[in-house]
Amino acid sequence: MTRSAEGAVSAPLEGIRVCDVTQNLAGPFCGQILADLGASVVKVEPPGGDLGRRWGPPFWGADSTLFLSANRGKRSVVLDLKRPEGREVLERLAERCDVFLQASRPDAARRLGIDYASVRRWRDDVVHLSVTAYGPDGPMADQPGFDPLMQAYAGVVSVTGQPGGPPTRVGGSVVDFGTGMWAAISVLGALRTREATGEGCALDVSLLDTSLAWVSYHLMGYMATGAVPGPMGTSLGAIAPYRAFRTRDGHVMIAAGNDAIFRRLCRTLELDDAARDPRFASNPLRVQHRDVLEALVESRTETLGSEALLERLHDAAVPASAIHSIDRVAADPQVEVAGMVPPAPNPRLPDYRDVSLPLRMNGVRPRAPQAPPGVGEHSEEVLAELGYEREEIERLIRDGVVEVGTATDVPGPPESR
Repeated sequence: MTRSAEGAVSAPLEGIRVCDVTQNLAGPFCGQILADLGASVVKVEPPGGDLGRRWGPPFWGADSTLFLSANRGKRSVVLDLKRPEGREVLERLAERCDVFLQASRPDAARRLGIDYASVRRWRDDVVHLSVTAYGPDGPMADQPGFDPLMQAYAGVVSVTGQPGGPPTRVGGSVVDFGTGMWAAISVLGALRTREATGEGCALDVSLLDTSLAWVSYHLMGYMATGAVPGPMGTSLGAIAPYRAFRTRDGHVMIAAGNDAIFRRLCRTLELDDAARDPRFASNPLRVQHRDVLEALVESRTETLGSEALLERLHDAAVPASAIHSIDRVAADPQVEVAGMVPPAPNPRLPDYRDVSLPLRMNGVRPRAPQAPPGVGEHSEEVLAELGYEREEIERLIRDGVVEVGTATDVPGPPESR
């Protein structure tokens, strides 16, 4: 949302309608971004609901926290798209939507009639987004993909973890959520083009493309030098000293990103000889002599407690951070002031909080007011808006084409049933 000089609040995508036929994380996160920006998003789920609802524990109420993290601001309709009557309902919905999101493999999308060619017959100026694992073409096009598979395939795992250690996945689902971000960016660009030309667009984003973007400088470094990078723990191959250093009671992350910061670090740690050492006169030289330099730095940091070290470094304007566990992040005063993890209204979970969209517009965080929906929670409401009479809706429910329900109908942990 944005706030005008007069104080009025407006949503940049107000009036844009989105049909979200995606599951798991990447596609749903795109839909959530659009909802936070003001779009009206209808989530079309298969019988039984989005498979992501069951990806737990942890659960909060009846749904997994993975599902809750990517489905704020949507209304849920459950349709059996393998049946003609279900596709008829989807057609009515798509005719009224500006944006259509789908995340099936190319052959499955064609069979279900949710590929661009099919949806464009229902609305010729539609902005149609396909989320795939490996892209629409090539020998891997119809292979399934999940975040850890793509981190492995694109080399993210190969540069993550400790040297000599086992393969390590990045702790967050960076491929899924990153793909959702690129998807939302592409939708915004296509909507702007449609506004100017009146023409829709076929958009494609893939988990592979996102994964390759995350290792872009590693790829470019290899192409430039032929050297194959490997895992470096918390270090960055191009900068030194730039990693977590041991303290008397833990570790502190230090990022001496330029010559001036390095000199301040040396003064703070009383490493005057290192500051004058020609081996450390520039960042390329410090990288070349990384092992010697990092041993010198750690010989000082390990004599201090983490809090004392951080105080010294902050006073000297040396970028540094404690290494927080998630419980500390949730209670951190800076995180609280940022408003990124606010309490949020949820009729089923009175103590509910979630993570906001990480941007502000005129000082306001865009945010959809509705909680993540229960499975099929809005089926009857949306069908009525599409012009279905009460008798038709009841018949579709009775025949199993449409499901209705709430979050409590979704299998979750025993205490939530």
